[in-house]
Amino acid sequence: MSPFAAGIQPGTVLPGVVVHVTRDALVRYAGASTDFNPIHWSERAAADLGLPGVIAHGMLTMGMALRVVTNWCGDPSRVLSYYVRFTKPVVVPDTDDGATVTFGGTVTSVENGVATVSIEARFDDAKVLGAAAAQVRVD
Repeated sequence: MSPFAAGIQPGTVLPGVVVHVTRDALVRYAGASTDFNPIHWSERAAADLGLPGVIAHGMLTMGMALRVVTNWCGDPSRVLSYYVRFTKPVVVPDTDDGATVTFGGTVTSVENGVATVSIEARFDDAKVLGAAAAQVRVD
């Protein structure tokens, strides 16, 4: 058993992660992902679709959430699978602070050398990801 795996059991709480998402981060992510949908940078485009403002890319939010797990296990190659359902958008105001998103995780089961981690992502007192979970090799 690896030193990482020692003491992992259901109920183990992972250290949280707090991320400040700014419009600058959205522009950089759009360039890296080639997702240039204007709802991620244009107030007008977001309003035309009935959105409350410019929103973060869902895949960016998903990637940030997984940091809870990769920071905890120390090796991204330990992640065997990852699933999320998007439930609410992260609205990113045009300010220096942007939007603050908090992430946390809890081990819900450990079986056959694999821990299942439930991940929570919260923005503006609401969950932005539902059913978010990762399976992590712990042996």
